[in-house]
Amino acid sequence: MTGLRSSQVADAAGVNLQTLRYYERRGLLAEPERSLGGHRLYPAEAVTVLKVIKAAQRLGFTLDEVAELLDTAGHRHGRRDAGLQERSKAKLAEVEAKIADLQVIASTLRAAVEAGCDDLVACAGRPCCPIPFATIAPGAPDADSR
Repeated sequence: MTGLRSSQVADAAGVNLQTLRYYERRGLLAEPERSLGGHRLYPAEAVTVLKVIKAAQRLGFTLDEVAELLDTAGHRHGRRDAGLQERSKAKLAEVEAKIADLQVIASTLRAAVEAGCDDLVACAGRPCCPIPFATIAPGAPDADSR
């Protein structure tokens, strides 16, 4: 029997043994064959699959999404598209929405720094407070309507 042992696969893919076992339990990685001594023996492709999983996670895909993509790709039955294009477009839209939210947050924080805000409660009571919750301060115009 030939194959890579767990530690070899983990090292080559840049993951730890617990991650390797976890992915196997989740079904992201096929259960390997065993040597006569009971050691797991993975095919060389396992390293590629692990690297693909980690790359997909860095791109923002959840493990559930990665599992679906791997499952779909493995069961194409002649289909050219395994769903990666559609899911990538959806993930890109999510990332762009997060970027837009983060830009608003950064702008608000910059304004708070420029306004000299150093106490949330005191700042919230001032009309010049750039932080959005300023309207909930006592006596603020919209405080009673909430």
